[in-house]
Amino acid sequence: MENIGKRKLAILVILAIAVLFIWLIYQRISSSSDKKQVRQLTAVAVEVQPVSRGTVRDVGLFTGSLLPKSQFVVAPKVNGWLKKLLVDLGDTVKRDQVIAILDDDEFTQEVEQARAELEVAKANMENHTSDMAIAEREFERAKALREKQIASESELDEAATEFNASKARLKVSQALVMQKEAALKTTQLRLSYTKIQVWWEEADDTRVVGERFVDEGALLKANEPIVSILKNSILTGVIHVIERDYPKVSIGQKAIMTTDAYPGKTFTGQVVRIAPMLKESSRQARVEVEIPNPDGFLKPGMFIRAQIEFARHEDVTIIPAVALVGRNGRQGIFLADLDALKVRFVPVTVGVVDGSEAEVTQPQLSGMVVTLGHHLLEDGSAITLPGRSEPGDYQ
Repeated sequence: MENIGKRKLAILVILAIAVLFIWLIYQRISSSSDKKQVRQLTAVAVEVQPVSRGTVRDVGLFTGSLLPKSQFVVAPKVNGWLKKLLVDLGDTVKRDQVIAILDDDEFTQEVEQARAELEVAKANMENHTSDMAIAEREFERAKALREKQIASESELDEAATEFNASKARLKVSQALVMQKEAALKTTQLRLSYTKIQVWWEEADDTRVVGERFVDEGALLKANEPIVSILKNSILTGVIHVIERDYPKVSIGQKAIMTTDAYPGKTFTGQVVRIAPMLKESSRQARVEVEIPNPDGFLKPGMFIRAQIEFARHEDVTIIPAVALVGRNGRQGIFLADLDALKVRFVPVTVGVVDGSEAEVTQPQLSGMVVTLGHHLLEDGSAITLPGRSEPGDYQ
Protein backbone atom coordinates (compact mmCIF):
# COMPACT_ATOMS: atom_id res chain seq x y z
CA MET A 1 0.00 0.00 0.00
CA GLU A 2 2.86 2.32 0.75
CA ASN A 3 4.37 1.79 -2.77
CA ILE A 4 1.00 2.47 -4.38
CA GLY A 5 0.75 5.74 -2.51
CA LYS A 6 4.19 6.83 -3.66
CA ARG A 7 3.31 6.06 -7.26
CA LYS A 8 0.13 8.13 -7.06
CA LEU A 9 2.09 11.01 -5.56
CA ALA A 10 4.67 10.82 -8.37
CA ILE A 11 1.93 10.83 -11.02
CA LEU A 12 0.30 13.87 -9.40
CA VAL A 13 3.66 15.73 -9.39
CA ILE A 14 4.25 14.94 -13.07
CA LEU A 15 0.73 16.11 -13.97
CA ALA A 16 1.27 19.33 -12.03
CA ILE A 17 4.55 20.01 -13.85
CA ALA A 18 2.89 19.34 -17.23
CA VAL A 19 0.04 21.71 -16.45
CA LEU A 20 2.52 24.40 -15.37
CA PHE A 21 4.55 23.95 -18.58
CA ILE A 22 1.41 24.22 -20.77
CA TRP A 23 0.36 27.35 -18.88
CA LEU A 24 3.76 28.99 -19.44
CA ILE A 25 3.60 28.25 -23.17
CA TYR A 26 0.09 29.69 -23.30
CA GLN A 27 1.23 32.81 -21.52
CA ARG A 28 4.14 33.28 -23.98
CA ILE A 29 1.88 32.81 -26.98
CA SER A 30 -0.66 35.17 -25.49
CA SER A 31 2.06 37.73 -24.76
CA SER A 32 3.44 37.43 -28.30
CA SER A 33 -0.05 37.74 -29.76
CA ASP A 34 -0.75 40.74 -27.57
CA LYS A 35 2.51 42.38 -28.62
CA LYS A 36 1.67 41.73 -32.25
CA GLN A 37 -1.76 43.23 -31.77
CA VAL A 38 -0.18 46.20 -30.02
CA ARG A 39 2.19 46.63 -32.94
CA GLN A 40 -0.69 46.46 -35.36
CA LEU A 41 -2.80 48.89 -33.37
CA THR A 42 -0.02 51.33 -32.47
CA ALA A 43 1.07 53.49 -35.41
CA VAL A 44 4.79 53.24 -36.10
CA ALA A 45 6.69 56.28 -37.38
CA VAL A 46 8.45 55.29 -40.62
CA GLU A 47 10.13 56.75 -43.66
CA VAL A 48 9.35 55.62 -47.18
CA GLN A 49 10.94 55.84 -50.62
CA PRO A 50 9.49 55.05 -54.04
CA VAL A 51 10.07 51.90 -56.07
CA SER A 52 11.86 52.90 -59.27
CA ARG A 53 13.20 51.46 -62.49
CA GLY A 54 16.75 51.82 -63.74
CA THR A 55 20.11 50.11 -64.26
CA VAL A 56 22.04 48.13 -61.67
CA ARG A 57 25.52 46.66 -61.96
CA ASP A 58 27.09 43.67 -60.27
CA VAL A 59 30.56 45.05 -59.52
CA GLY A 60 33.39 43.30 -57.69
CA LEU A 61 35.71 45.48 -55.60
CA PHE A 62 39.25 44.22 -55.04
CA THR A 63 42.61 45.43 -53.79
CA GLY A 64 46.05 44.42 -54.95
CA SER A 65 49.49 45.50 -56.09
CA LEU A 66 51.23 46.42 -59.32
CA LEU A 67 54.04 44.28 -60.71
CA PRO A 68 56.25 44.96 -63.75
CA LYS A 69 55.36 43.11 -66.92
CA SER A 70 58.82 41.56 -66.76
CA GLN A 71 61.76 41.93 -64.41
CA PHE A 72 65.22 40.40 -64.46
CA VAL A 73 68.61 40.87 -62.85
CA VAL A 74 71.77 41.58 -64.86
CA ALA A 75 74.84 39.74 -63.53
CA PRO A 76 78.34 38.94 -64.87
CA LYS A 77 79.14 35.47 -66.20
CA VAL A 78 82.74 35.66 -64.94
CA ASN A 79 84.55 36.92 -61.86
CA GLY A 80 86.12 40.34 -62.13
CA TRP A 81 86.63 43.86 -60.90
CA LEU A 82 83.82 46.25 -61.89
CA LYS A 83 85.72 48.89 -63.83
CA LYS A 84 82.77 50.96 -65.10
CA LEU A 85 79.05 51.07 -64.37
CA LEU A 86 77.42 52.86 -67.29
CA VAL A 87 73.81 53.09 -65.99
CA ASP A 88 72.16 54.15 -62.76
CA LEU A 89 68.80 53.96 -61.02
CA GLY A 90 65.94 55.06 -63.29
CA ASP A 91 67.97 55.09 -66.53
CA THR A 92 66.35 53.72 -69.67
CA VAL A 93 68.17 51.00 -71.57
CA LYS A 94 67.82 49.31 -74.96
CA ARG A 95 68.33 45.72 -75.93
CA ASP A 96 72.03 44.71 -76.34
CA GLN A 97 73.19 47.90 -74.59
CA VAL A 98 76.44 47.60 -72.61
CA ILE A 99 75.67 48.59 -69.03
CA ALA A 100 78.92 47.64 -67.23
CA ILE A 101 82.57 46.81 -68.00
CA LEU A 102 84.85 44.50 -66.02
CA ASP A 103 88.63 44.75 -65.91
CA ASP A 104 89.81 42.64 -68.88
CA ASP A 105 93.62 42.43 -68.47
CA GLU A 106 93.61 38.78 -67.38
CA PHE A 107 91.18 37.76 -70.10
CA THR A 108 93.16 39.61 -72.79
CA GLN A 109 96.31 37.76 -71.70
CA GLU A 110 94.45 34.44 -71.95
CA VAL A 111 93.41 35.31 -75.50
CA GLU A 112 97.00 36.14 -76.50
CA GLN A 113 98.28 32.91 -75.02
CA ALA A 114 95.60 30.88 -76.78
CA ARG A 115 96.38 32.63 -80.06
CA ALA A 116 100.13 31.82 -79.68
CA GLU A 117 99.39 28.17 -78.93
CA LEU A 118 97.22 28.04 -82.03
CA GLU A 119 100.09 29.39 -84.16
CA VAL A 120 102.43 26.70 -82.77
CA ALA A 121 99.86 24.02 -83.54
CA LYS A 122 99.46 25.33 -87.10
CA ALA A 123 103.25 25.29 -87.60
CA ASN A 124 103.41 21.68 -86.42
CA MET A 125 100.60 20.80 -88.79
CA GLU A 126 102.50 22.37 -91.70
CA ASN A 127 105.60 20.33 -90.79
CA HIS A 128 103.56 17.14 -90.61
CA THR A 129 101.94 17.99 -93.94
CA SER A 130 105.37 18.36 -95.52
CA ASP A 131 106.62 15.12 -93.90
CA MET A 132 103.58 13.23 -95.19
CA ALA A 133 104.15 14.54 -98.72
CA ILE A 134 107.77 13.32 -98.60
CA ALA A 135 106.70 9.95 -97.16
CA GLU A 136 104.04 9.61 -99.85
CA ARG A 137 106.59 10.24 -102.62
CA GLU A 138 108.99 7.71 -101.06
CA PHE A 139 106.22 5.15 -100.89
CA GLU A 140 105.24 5.70 -104.53
CA ARG A 141 108.89 5.40 -105.61
CA ALA A 142 109.40 2.22 -103.58
CA LYS A 143 106.26 0.76 -105.07
CA ALA A 144 107.44 1.53 -108.62
CA LEU A 145 110.89 0.05 -107.93
CA ARG A 146 109.31 -3.04 -106.44
CA GLU A 147 107.22 -3.53 -109.57
CA LYS A 148 110.49 -3.46 -111.57
CA GLN A 149 112.06 -5.89 -109.06
CA ILE A 150 114.67 -3.29 -108.16
CA ALA A 151 113.55 -2.65 -104.54
CA SER A 152 112.99 -5.41 -102.04
CA GLU A 153 109.71 -6.22 -100.28
CA SER A 154 111.10 -4.95 -96.99
CA GLU A 155 111.98 -1.59 -98.50
CA LEU A 156 108.41 -1.26 -99.77
CA ASP A 157 107.02 -2.18 -96.36
CA GLU A 158 109.28 0.34 -94.66
CA ALA A 159 108.14 3.11 -97.03
CA ALA A 160 104.51 2.19 -96.49
CA THR A 161 104.91 2.21 -92.70
CA GLU A 162 106.52 5.63 -92.75
CA PHE A 163 103.79 6.97 -95.01
CA ASN A 164 101.02 5.70 -92.72
CA ALA A 165 102.80 7.08 -89.65
CA SER A 166 103.15 10.50 -91.27
CA LYS A 167 99.42 10.50 -92.10
CA ALA A 168 98.60 9.70 -88.47
CA ARG A 169 100.87 12.47 -87.21
CA LEU A 170 99.17 14.90 -89.60
CA LYS A 171 95.72 13.94 -88.29
CA VAL A 172 96.89 14.48 -84.72
CA SER A 173 98.32 17.89 -85.60
CA GLN A 174 95.10 18.84 -87.40
CA ALA A 175 93.07 17.83 -84.35
CA LEU A 176 95.41 19.84 -82.15
CA VAL A 177 94.85 22.89 -84.36
CA MET A 178 91.07 22.46 -84.00
CA GLN A 179 91.51 22.15 -80.25
CA LYS A 180 93.58 25.33 -80.08
CA GLU A 181 91.06 27.16 -82.27
CA ALA A 182 88.28 26.15 -79.87
CA ALA A 183 90.41 27.25 -76.92
CA LEU A 184 90.97 30.63 -78.61
CA LYS A 185 87.23 31.06 -79.17
CA THR A 186 86.60 30.19 -75.52
CA THR A 187 89.05 32.82 -74.28
CA GLN A 188 87.63 35.37 -76.72
CA LEU A 189 84.13 34.57 -75.43
CA ARG A 190 85.28 34.99 -71.83
CA LEU A 191 86.85 38.30 -72.84
CA SER A 192 83.52 39.42 -74.33
CA TYR A 193 81.86 38.66 -70.98
CA THR A 194 83.77 41.59 -69.48
CA LYS A 195 81.37 43.86 -71.42
CA ILE A 196 78.05 43.17 -69.72
CA GLN A 197 75.00 43.67 -71.94
CA VAL A 198 71.24 43.55 -71.40
CA TRP A 199 69.08 41.45 -73.67
CA TRP A 200 65.40 40.59 -74.11
CA GLU A 201 63.17 39.34 -76.90
CA GLU A 202 61.39 42.50 -78.13
CA ALA A 203 63.91 44.47 -80.22
CA ASP A 204 62.04 47.81 -80.28
CA ASP A 205 61.23 47.93 -76.59
CA THR A 206 63.01 50.10 -74.01
CA ARG A 207 63.21 49.32 -70.31
CA VAL A 208 64.33 51.00 -67.12
CA VAL A 209 66.86 50.29 -64.38
CA GLY A 210 64.84 49.43 -61.28
CA GLU A 211 67.58 48.77 -58.72
CA ARG A 212 71.37 49.10 -58.45
CA PHE A 213 73.09 46.54 -56.24
CA VAL A 214 76.81 47.43 -56.55
CA ASP A 215 79.10 50.37 -57.25
CA GLU A 216 82.18 50.81 -59.42
CA GLY A 217 85.27 49.19 -57.96
CA ALA A 218 83.46 46.20 -56.49
CA LEU A 219 85.02 42.77 -56.95
CA LEU A 220 82.24 40.68 -58.40
CA LYS A 221 81.65 36.97 -58.49
CA ALA A 222 79.94 35.25 -61.39
CA ASN A 223 76.14 35.67 -61.22
CA GLU A 224 76.36 38.41 -58.59
CA PRO A 225 73.57 40.97 -59.30
CA ILE A 226 74.58 44.37 -60.69
CA VAL A 227 71.22 45.99 -61.61
CA SER A 228 67.62 44.93 -62.16
CA ILE A 229 65.80 45.77 -65.39
CA LEU A 230 62.05 46.45 -65.46
CA LYS A 231 59.46 46.68 -68.19
CA ASN A 232 56.91 49.21 -66.91
CA SER A 233 55.29 50.33 -70.16
CA ILE A 234 52.80 47.57 -69.35
CA LEU A 235 52.13 46.61 -65.75
CA THR A 236 50.41 43.63 -64.16
CA GLY A 237 47.86 44.25 -61.43
CA VAL A 238 47.61 41.26 -59.10
CA ILE A 239 44.35 40.88 -57.18
CA HIS A 240 42.83 37.96 -55.26
CA VAL A 241 39.23 36.87 -55.78
CA ILE A 242 37.16 35.09 -53.13
CA GLU A 243 35.33 31.85 -53.84
CA ARG A 244 31.93 33.58 -54.25
CA ASP A 245 33.19 35.85 -57.05
CA TYR A 246 35.54 33.35 -58.72
CA PRO A 247 32.93 31.95 -61.21
CA LYS A 248 32.07 35.50 -62.30
CA VAL A 249 35.60 36.40 -63.44
CA SER A 250 36.61 35.63 -67.02
CA ILE A 251 39.46 36.41 -69.40
CA GLY A 252 38.99 39.68 -71.25
CA GLN A 253 36.86 41.45 -68.64
CA LYS A 254 37.48 45.17 -68.25
CA ALA A 255 38.91 46.40 -64.95
CA ILE A 256 39.03 49.98 -63.67
CA MET A 257 41.98 50.79 -61.42
CA THR A 258 42.59 53.62 -58.96
CA THR A 259 45.56 54.37 -56.73
CA ASP A 260 46.22 56.76 -53.87
CA ALA A 261 49.09 58.32 -55.81
CA TYR A 262 46.67 59.89 -58.32
CA PRO A 263 43.34 60.73 -56.59
CA GLY A 264 40.45 60.98 -59.02
CA LYS A 265 42.36 59.40 -61.90
CA THR A 266 41.38 55.99 -63.27
CA PHE A 267 43.34 53.47 -65.30
CA THR A 268 41.82 50.79 -67.50
CA GLY A 269 43.08 47.22 -67.67
CA GLN A 270 41.97 43.81 -68.83
CA VAL A 271 41.89 40.44 -67.09
CA VAL A 272 44.53 38.29 -68.80
CA ARG A 273 45.15 35.39 -66.41
CA ILE A 274 43.09 33.52 -63.79
CA ALA A 275 44.62 30.98 -61.45
CA PRO A 276 43.08 27.51 -61.97
CA MET A 277 42.93 26.94 -58.20
CA LEU A 278 42.10 28.69 -54.95
CA LYS A 279 44.58 28.71 -52.09
CA GLU A 280 43.29 26.51 -49.33
CA SER A 281 44.49 28.85 -46.59
CA SER A 282 42.59 31.91 -47.87
CA ARG A 283 40.03 30.44 -50.30
CA GLN A 284 41.14 33.02 -52.83
CA ALA A 285 42.43 32.79 -56.40
CA ARG A 286 45.07 34.97 -58.04
CA VAL A 287 43.84 37.10 -60.95
CA GLU A 288 46.19 39.16 -63.14
CA VAL A 289 45.08 42.32 -64.92
CA GLU A 290 47.24 43.84 -67.68
CA ILE A 291 47.37 47.64 -67.54
CA PRO A 292 48.92 49.79 -70.31
CA ASN A 293 51.20 52.45 -68.82
CA PRO A 294 52.49 54.50 -71.78
CA ASP A 295 52.96 57.68 -69.74
CA GLY A 296 54.73 55.89 -66.91
CA PHE A 297 52.44 57.26 -64.19
CA LEU A 298 52.00 53.88 -62.53
CA LYS A 299 54.96 52.26 -60.80
CA PRO A 300 55.58 48.66 -59.72
CA GLY A 301 54.75 48.12 -56.07
CA MET A 302 51.86 50.61 -55.94
CA PHE A 303 48.71 49.64 -54.03
CA ILE A 304 45.63 49.56 -56.29
CA ARG A 305 41.87 49.25 -56.01
CA ALA A 306 40.17 47.43 -58.88
CA GLN A 307 36.55 47.30 -60.03
CA ILE A 308 35.38 44.51 -62.32
CA GLU A 309 31.85 44.67 -63.70
CA PHE A 310 30.40 41.15 -63.67
CA ALA A 311 26.91 42.02 -64.99
CA ARG A 312 24.70 44.98 -65.96
CA HIS A 313 20.87 44.82 -65.78
CA GLU A 314 18.97 47.65 -67.44
CA ASP A 315 15.34 48.80 -66.96
CA VAL A 316 14.72 46.67 -63.87
CA THR A 317 12.77 47.22 -60.66
CA ILE A 318 14.94 48.92 -58.02
CA ILE A 319 14.36 49.48 -54.32
CA PRO A 320 16.62 50.93 -51.62
CA ALA A 321 18.70 48.09 -50.16
CA VAL A 322 17.82 49.23 -46.63
CA ALA A 323 14.17 48.36 -47.32
CA LEU A 324 14.91 44.63 -47.25
CA VAL A 325 13.82 42.84 -44.06
CA GLY A 326 13.33 39.27 -42.89
CA ARG A 327 10.08 37.88 -41.50
CA ASN A 328 9.42 34.22 -40.66
CA GLY A 329 12.44 33.05 -42.60
CA ARG A 330 11.54 34.99 -45.74
CA GLN A 331 13.12 38.10 -47.23
CA GLY A 332 10.82 40.88 -48.28
CA ILE A 333 9.77 44.51 -48.01
CA PHE A 334 6.92 46.50 -46.48
CA LEU A 335 4.79 48.26 -49.08
CA ALA A 336 3.15 51.35 -47.65
CA ASP A 337 -0.51 52.17 -48.35
CA LEU A 338 -0.37 55.96 -48.13
CA ASP A 339 -4.14 56.34 -48.08
CA ALA A 340 -4.86 53.85 -45.29
CA LEU A 341 -1.54 54.45 -43.52
CA LYS A 342 -0.89 50.74 -43.25
CA VAL A 343 1.80 48.42 -44.56
CA ARG A 344 1.75 45.07 -46.29
CA PHE A 345 4.66 42.59 -46.11
CA VAL A 346 5.62 41.35 -49.59
CA PRO A 347 8.20 38.55 -50.01
CA VAL A 348 10.62 39.40 -52.83
CA THR A 349 13.37 37.74 -54.85
CA VAL A 350 16.47 39.91 -54.95
CA GLY A 351 18.84 40.04 -57.93
CA VAL A 352 21.86 42.31 -58.10
CA VAL A 353 22.68 44.52 -55.11
CA ASP A 354 24.50 47.64 -56.33
CA GLY A 355 25.66 49.60 -53.30
CA SER A 356 22.60 51.24 -51.77
CA GLU A 357 20.20 49.83 -54.39
CA ALA A 358 18.83 46.33 -54.92
CA GLU A 359 17.18 44.72 -57.93
CA VAL A 360 13.84 42.94 -57.36
CA THR A 361 13.22 40.19 -59.90
CA GLN A 362 9.95 38.88 -58.41
CA PRO A 363 7.23 40.08 -58.01
CA GLN A 364 6.50 43.24 -59.98
CA LEU A 365 6.43 46.18 -57.57
CA SER A 366 5.26 49.77 -57.54
CA GLY A 367 4.50 52.34 -54.89
CA MET A 368 6.38 53.22 -51.73
CA VAL A 369 8.54 50.96 -49.56
CA VAL A 370 9.45 51.47 -45.91
CA THR A 371 13.13 52.29 -45.44
CA LEU A 372 13.21 53.26 -41.75
CA GLY A 373 11.26 51.85 -38.82
CA HIS A 374 10.41 48.52 -40.49
CA HIS A 375 12.00 46.55 -37.64
CA LEU A 376 8.88 47.44 -35.60
CA LEU A 377 6.38 46.46 -38.31
CA GLU A 378 4.27 43.40 -39.00
CA ASP A 379 1.97 42.69 -41.89
CA GLY A 380 -0.95 45.12 -41.55
CA SER A 381 0.73 47.45 -39.04
CA ALA A 382 -0.40 51.06 -38.85
CA ILE A 383 2.17 53.72 -39.69
CA THR A 384 2.68 57.44 -39.49
CA LEU A 385 4.76 59.55 -41.82
CA PRO A 386 6.74 62.73 -41.19
CA GLY A 387 4.37 65.71 -41.36
CA ARG A 388 1.25 63.57 -41.53
CA SER A 389 -1.05 62.23 -38.82
CA GLU A 390 -4.27 61.30 -40.67
CA PRO A 391 -4.95 59.06 -43.66
CA GLY A 392 -5.45 60.77 -46.98
CA ASP A 393 -3.30 63.91 -46.52
CA TYR A 394 0.14 62.64 -47.68
CA GLN A 395 1.84 65.08 -50.01
